[in-house]
Amino acid sequence: MQRSTKVAWLFPGQGSQLVGMGKELAATSEAARRTFERADAALGEPLSRLCFEGPMEELTLTANTQPAMVAASAAIVAALRERHPDLAPPMFAAGHSLGEYSALCAAGAIELEDAVRLCRLRGSAMQAAVPPGEGAMAAIMGLDAQAIAALCEEAAAGEIVSPANYNAPGQVVIAGQKDAVTRASELVVARGGKAVPLKVSAPFHCALMRSARDALAPELGRVVIHPLAFPVIANVDGSPNAEPGRVADLLLRQIDGAVLWSASVERMAAEGVTHALELGPGKVLAGLVKRIAKSIKVLSVSDPAGIDAVAAFLEA
Repeated sequence: MQRSTKVAWLFPGQGSQLVGMGKELAATSEAARRTFERADAALGEPLSRLCFEGPMEELTLTANTQPAMVAASAAIVAALRERHPDLAPPMFAAGHSLGEYSALCAAGAIELEDAVRLCRLRGSAMQAAVPPGEGAMAAIMGLDAQAIAALCEEAAAGEIVSPANYNAPGQVVIAGQKDAVTRASELVVARGGKAVPLKVSAPFHCALMRSARDALAPELGRVVIHPLAFPVIANVDGSPNAEPGRVADLLLRQIDGAVLWSASVERMAAEGVTHALELGPGKVLAGLVKRIAKSIKVLSVSDPAGIDAVAAFLEA
């Protein structure tokens, strides 16, 4: 790795899950296989089989997706370290929404077993927070973030609608009560923007998730948070954190707070990050980083071929 190379590890969240994720790695890497076995044992069920074989309908249930994504990313990290034992730790790690748990797991702050159990509870609690059909989310394009936030305030009319994910310049996801999201979307279109309803099971990262935050708080309070091997950029403030004592609060605030992904990537770029590894299924984060900070090169790593390509990528 060149001396000027500064690396970040990125971890995707819900929406990137794929049937078959981790299957090839588990077949070729003992470290990845052991990681899935640990996740299975922690939940007392074959989570790995759901990752490898589906069906997709079950994998996309929020209570399943969240621990499954953490297990898949952790398996990739384990295989990466097995294949490249001299790989230097990243300058930062960051995860999109539930990907923050994967990042903290990679940094050694949270044990894998605790991470999958927390994400099972987190997913169940977020799903239960709003009755089906009462919440909604929409992707907003073509307007700046400040304008979108103002339109949400205008559309609220006593209900809840607010920015949930600041994903990239020109792309903000809003969430809230269904009628309020519809009103906000209509205002966006009237101002020349575009609003695309999202197929989601609940309106994540808004005030309607407060009961989920309250449900997770006692469990997070019982988890031992270890020293971080490297800073993890928190979704809720877009800043690096290396203090174990702050981890639980940042994770709780994230549940009903907006994901500041654009600010997180901008912070990495400002700190001089040149290369990033997307450690999870899909290439969603690579696409977002390209829109936020073109100076950062991203390699999406989810299988043995991707892991084999890491050394050459970091030398480029």
